[in-house]
Amino acid sequence: MQAIKEKINEYSTMKKVKAELRAEEKEEVEKAEARKEIAKEVRKAKEAEAEMDMHVAKAADVADDHIAKQAAHHRDHRSA
Repeated sequence: MQAIKEKINEYSTMKKVKAELRAEEKEEVEKAEARKEIAKEVRKAKEAEAEMDMHVAKAADVADDHIAKQAAHHRDHRSA
């Protein structure tokens, strides 16, 4: 009878340990998924920032071209 009680106790203990390990595993998986999602969002933000920098540089080039054309236009009118 004592052996049966010990076996039941062992099974109960193993079941509890397995449940705890599954819970830990689930938590680790959730953390990994969160880290992956954060990394994805950081990448998107960096890409957007790089694209914005490119547009700002392009706008600066357009402004420089416009200023140069205006200066040339005023120069032509003064010399005529």
